[in-house]
Amino acid sequence: MENLQLLLDGFSVLFTLQNIGVTILGAVLGLIVGAMPGIGSLAGVALLLPLTFKFNPTTAIIMLGALYYSNMYGGAFSAILLNIPGDSPAVMTALDGYPMATQRKRPGQALLTSNMASFIGGTIGMIILTFMGPALADIGLKFGPAEMTALLLVAMTSIGWLVGENPTKGLLLTMLGILLASMGMDTLSGSPRYDFGSIYLLGGIPFTPFVIGVVGFAQVIKLMEERNKKTQVSIEKLTIKGSMLTLHDFKRLFFPAVRSGFMGTFVGVLPGAGATTAAFMGYAAQKSFKNEEPLGTGAIEGIAACEAANNGAAAGAFAPLLALGIPGSGTGAVLLGGLMMWGLNPGPLLFTNSPDFAWGLIASLFLANIVTLVIAWGVIPFLIKILSVPTKLMIPIITVVCVVGSYSTSNSMYGVLIMFLSGVMGYVLTKCEYQTAPVLLAFVLAPLLESNMRKAFIISQGSLDIFFQKPISLVFIIILIAIMVFPVVRPLLIRLGLMKRKAS
Repeated sequence: MENLQLLLDGFSVLFTLQNIGVTILGAVLGLIVGAMPGIGSLAGVALLLPLTFKFNPTTAIIMLGALYYSNMYGGAFSAILLNIPGDSPAVMTALDGYPMATQRKRPGQALLTSNMASFIGGTIGMIILTFMGPALADIGLKFGPAEMTALLLVAMTSIGWLVGENPTKGLLLTMLGILLASMGMDTLSGSPRYDFGSIYLLGGIPFTPFVIGVVGFAQVIKLMEERNKKTQVSIEKLTIKGSMLTLHDFKRLFFPAVRSGFMGTFVGVLPGAGATTAAFMGYAAQKSFKNEEPLGTGAIEGIAACEAANNGAAAGAFAPLLALGIPGSGTGAVLLGGLMMWGLNPGPLLFTNSPDFAWGLIASLFLANIVTLVIAWGVIPFLIKILSVPTKLMIPIITVVCVVGSYSTSNSMYGVLIMFLSGVMGYVLTKCEYQTAPVLLAFVLAPLLESNMRKAFIISQGSLDIFFQKPISLVFIIILIAIMVFPVVRPLLIRLGLMKRKAS
């Protein structure tokens, strides 16, 4: 009850004309930044940080917090409508969002599913942050390099089984993603890896141009084959009324959103895990539950699972940032720098020494969640008019978006070249009936896995014992072994009648 009273005090701090104004401004800017491929929350917060210098610290961080949080909403817009993820967590949203918008001809419902799931997941994350923030931060501290390595090994092993019905193809693509992520300078020794004598490759393959190419530009090449076809999305459906979810649709999204909201909040607390890992784990968990339609074909459950998870993670990331002064991501590091610049020291004493600031920020997240939902819902009729544009006009539009998004991250044509080459690769993989999602997920998670694994081995001086000494890492290692052994023992279990054969 004490935390509830403190939250109410935070709302009293929030409800000034200036603070409400910057919350709305941050929510709007976050939607715009999130929907623009190549920018993302990190660049958005960093670019807008100087604009807050003239505000008092509470007002400034309220604006940046609203911007960061609403960015999780915006990333899904371009993923659903153009198959170009606005940020890395939206890679998972595109798997079902784009098919639902184009193949199932339900673009409005796809966007509203994303918005509702984001709202549910974010609300769960904020409630947990309100009542368990410091406790969650303490749990996050228990995840050292060994625990994070074990968790990421489970995630990497699951990728091959996650997308599609052929795990062999999935594992092959996962290894390709790890190989591509390994290019560039070794982060510890400083020696070059797979640079092929090119000075550009010493910096590795930049993520944003790579994902824009594999998902977005590959779509452009596919559209070139279909340029004479007309869109089949009817104008009558491009209204708020036509975008409304039925009660059945809401039931389909509600429980996946609730489950992923809790899971995403926990993942957001972990150091370095971030919203991308949360979205992946939410989608992976949903794979084991009953879905009305297969995931990857435009299932509401798939959109809800990953969107709720990444919004829960966005809220959860504030727990270690405020309670311990430990940022969980690059965006968190920018926010931490802003706090210190304003003379605030995040840590256990922040809630005692600066309660107005801490609880005002948490209250602003609740308001930003509501404001962002209303704005996102209101712009649906304008957004989905994109799908009524003829294919021959969409090709240059999407190409420009891909080029600008790729160039803006590297400030050179190198990013555009990477986008083009990865687009060709993505198109070829799709043509050969290979899913591109395992490549992207492995590309995102591999650097995090390598960093934590090498730290763990440095701590243990090369001994594997570090993974078996603590309960958390031991449990994940047991899960990892079970995942690896299951395909081998499954035929035996079926033969003994202990398991039913999957219906074809």
